Amino acid sequence: MKYDFTSIIDRRGMDALAVDNVGKKMWGNEPDAPKEGFSIIPMWVADMNFGTAPAITDAIIERAKHPTFGYFAARDEYFNSIIDWQSRRNGHTGLTRECIGYENGVHGFVTSAVSVLSAPGDRILVHSPVYVGFFSDIEGLGRTSVYSNLKKDENGIWRMDYEDMDAKLKQHNIHLAIFCSPHNPTGRVWEKWEIEKAMEVYAANQCLVISDEIWADLVYAPNKHIPTQMSCDWAREHVVAVYAPSKTFNLAGLTGSYHIIYNKYLRDRIGRHSGSTNYNHMNVLSQHALIGAYSKEGEEWAEELITVLENNAKYVCDFINSKFDGVEVTMPQGTYMVFVDCTKYCQRTGTTIGEIIKAGWDVGVGWQDGKNFGGTCHIRINLASPFSMIKEACDRLEKYVFTK
Repeated sequence: MKYDFTSIIDRRGMDALAVDNVGKKMWGNEPDAPKEGFSIIPMWVADMNFGTAPAITDAIIERAKHPTFGYFAARDEYFNSIIDWQSRRNGHTGLTRECIGYENGVHGFVTSAVSVLSAPGDRILVHSPVYVGFFSDIEGLGRTSVYSNLKKDENGIWRMDYEDMDAKLKQHNIHLAIFCSPHNPTGRVWEKWEIEKAMEVYAANQCLVISDEIWADLVYAPNKHIPTQMSCDWAREHVVAVYAPSKTFNLAGLTGSYHIIYNKYLRDRIGRHSGSTNYNHMNVLSQHALIGAYSKEGEEWAEELITVLENNAKYVCDFINSKFDGVEVTMPQGTYMVFVDCTKYCQRTGTTIGEIIKAGWDVGVGWQDGKNFGGTCHIRINLASPFSMIKEACDRLEKYVFTK
């Protein structure tokens, strides 16, 4: 490979929550630090243990050579980079500068959209398992989440339950949904017919849709990301979508996302709200980071990353399914997360999921309790690390954790 995905980067003391906050109870539910003699393998926070693309650091350094960082307007190159990237990689058509708006993170956009498109006390439909951050985006604004459970088919593939979605939209008089595509934490990359059918359900119930597509670029062939807005004519006018280079290029600390909204009325309303507090302004270095990310060199790096992530996922899924009786995991179709089901293992051994999670953390396997994601006996694991770290984590699980 041209780029380095094997070096282990020491992130200690370098503003890395995944490492430096272990045992500090930032959110109140992190387990204690590993026992003496075990290094931490951070697999809980959804960022990567890879250095970002050289094209990005080069772009930031080049801009930082100029000694002024005053007020600025977004460059044409910023918008053109997004249009080219989304048209080329994800199939957006007719995308113009006017449809694109900067956002201080995906959550910033989702909370703005929820505030504009619903009222306090409203119910909002989401799928479960669910990305845990949506809870604060909904409940934190005085709304209530209503969950439609995804179901596994005979091949272990997570599917939407369209009848359940329709019933709950009608029962609770719901007119706003949050759609996650690709889906976190299951790693599903929805097929076009699946999205079309979901849009039919939403349309029949006059339900607008917020589509979180932050994982759009991390998809394993032959799967392909279909932008929700491109699934049908109705979706183009009734779906608002949010993207970011942060997951793809490990840029969460630079805080830079963007929305795509084709409908002018929705665009004006959400844009007015998100700009009303004057907080939602782009960082000049984030602008240059995105331009570097969406360059030819950045795309080349991203393609190599996808190969590394897919190989990691295949190794972990094969390892877990073949070695741990009663532990099950489905190979993700995208993202770098896996959602591990320990239900049968716990039933067979009399072990609780809490005991399993603690046993992993005790030996430095920093994984995440799936309870807050809607998993009754699940663990979410981040696989965006050099393979040597992935293998070490699996070896520790076999030796110290799943021993019964």
